Amino acid sequence: QVQLVESGGGLVQAGGSLRLSCAAPVSIFNFNDMGWFRQPPGKQRELVAFITKGSTTVYADSVKGRFTISRDNAKNTVYLQMNSLKPEDTAVYYCRAARDVVYWGQGTQVTVSS
Repeated sequence: QVQLVESGGGLVQAGGSLRLSCAAPVSIFNFNDMGWFRQPPGKQRELVAFITKGSTTVYADSVKGRFTISRDNAKNTVYLQMNSLKPEDTAVYYCRAARDVVYWGQGTQVTVSS
């Protein structure tokens, strides 16, 4: 079992920034891709961004130009830098790692006040 540990959520005003971290207990090259999903209140979980083993990045249209996904291979950690945050970014953010199975983190709350 792979346990992903997320951190970095919190409360921020609109226009502010946060950086989420997702630490894996094994080399992140064990996974085909790692990424972030979010679940806004009362809505379904949705893709935010992911990065593949080959360093290809994919972003949801709603976050392009504001969010950046990156990784530190030595620390087995994936980051999500979130800038110019909007109230509609409020959600629980989940880290996901995928290989033959999919692993999820426990989630971290991000709240953006207007």
